[in-house]
Amino acid sequence: MPTWFKRQLRRAYYQKDRYQIRLLNQCWFFYNRKHSSSEE
Repeated sequence: MPTWFKRQLRRAYYQKDRYQIRLLNQCWFFYNRKHSSSEE
């Protein structure tokens, strides 16, 4: 997980920003799915 992404996620959890947490989670799972399917 990139450092900048961890920082954003940590900030969102600290501020209890549910929208931001949800958005970052969706981005992360989308990113993982893209990269794991390209390796196969």
